[in-house]
Amino acid sequence: MKTYCTFLWDCFRLSFVGDWRYHLWMTVLTTFALVGLYAYAQQLVHGLVTTGMTDQVSWGLYIANFTYLVGLAAAAAMLVIPVYIYRNMHLHDVVIFGELLAVAVILMCLLFVTVDLGRPDRFMHLFWRFNFPMSMLTWDVIALNGYLLLNLHICGYLIYCAYCGRKPSKAFYIPFVFIAIVWAISIHTVTAFLYVGLGGRPFWNSAIIAPRFLASAFAAGPAFIIITLQIVRRFSRHVVSDDALLTLRHIVQVAMIINMFLLACEVFTEFYTDSAHVASAHYLYLGLHGHNALVPWIWTAIAMNLIATGMLLLPASRSLGLLNAACVLSIVGIWIEKGMGLIVPAFVPTPLGELVEYVPTVHEVLVCLGIWAFGLLVYTIFVRVSVPVLAGEVTYAKRFGRPAGA
Repeated sequence: MKTYCTFLWDCFRLSFVGDWRYHLWMTVLTTFALVGLYAYAQQLVHGLVTTGMTDQVSWGLYIANFTYLVGLAAAAAMLVIPVYIYRNMHLHDVVIFGELLAVAVILMCLLFVTVDLGRPDRFMHLFWRFNFPMSMLTWDVIALNGYLLLNLHICGYLIYCAYCGRKPSKAFYIPFVFIAIVWAISIHTVTAFLYVGLGGRPFWNSAIIAPRFLASAFAAGPAFIIITLQIVRRFSRHVVSDDALLTLRHIVQVAMIINMFLLACEVFTEFYTDSAHVASAHYLYLGLHGHNALVPWIWTAIAMNLIATGMLLLPASRSLGLLNAACVLSIVGIWIEKGMGLIVPAFVPTPLGELVEYVPTVHEVLVCLGIWAFGLLVYTIFVRVSVPVLAGEVTYAKRFGRPAGA
């Protein structure tokens, strides 16, 4: 217990240690997080009237970010699978960063769901009337919280063993790694089923939604990790090889191709059949009766994804400059396409044929920025603590000059 308490104290202490760039970054994130908290306090007092959501469009920027971030969390499996199943040693030393990202992102997901509730205290009704297994919402609650606990255990155990200077016991984490792989796929599949199961929203009633979710997640997630690993390599002594980055590049490349193919399949099905349910897709891509707020956004996203896919197919994308540009385009393009481009059109037009467009308010934007800042703040602390511990720079033995437990 003494060793573990010392470990927690050293982790807390390390989170405040850094040069001026680290402190500036943390100050900026803390400021945005506090501004977001203030905006949410206003929403809590006055209600969802402070947002752009209406009776007609009841899901907006909050659920759009939630949907995108669930995929980002699931993408941690794209580092775990090559390491623990295919024994890819290039990613062995960086897989922990994907799992830490999953923890931070799931926390953000839970926050986005919380701020989307008009009365967050009513959330307890979900546990009092836990309608399992009939309700997809209860499946989603189990999937998200279970994935959070799995990754917390895996990361915490590996970092604590490194701090104590002992080799981790495979029996204590390998079974959880394989469970987490399946769980990572399930959290995004369950989220997709949550939308697909809503019969009153024909825009979501497609069997291709779940595969599209996974393909886009396995593109945006590794792309985000590629950029993160380069920052870690630049500002710390942790060794991140180019081979690891190129392996992740190959994952992003394949996932982007599949994502664009599935998008083309969905667009063809919607417009070629010209069914009665094409109205939402028509609103998204071409506008509907003069309402076209999302048209420039979705075409910008498609252009970004196409350019990113083309760049990743070029041998020149093995250079980090071009690879970083492709990753940024992928991250932003998929955020637009999978966020606002997926959530809002399902509500336009309404089942009664009303055309009510949705525009986020300043309050919503500030709350979203605050949650993103909080998530990045948590992830930065995780990386700041884990890098010196895993590198052997901060251990129990070095702190007291004797082995743990002596």
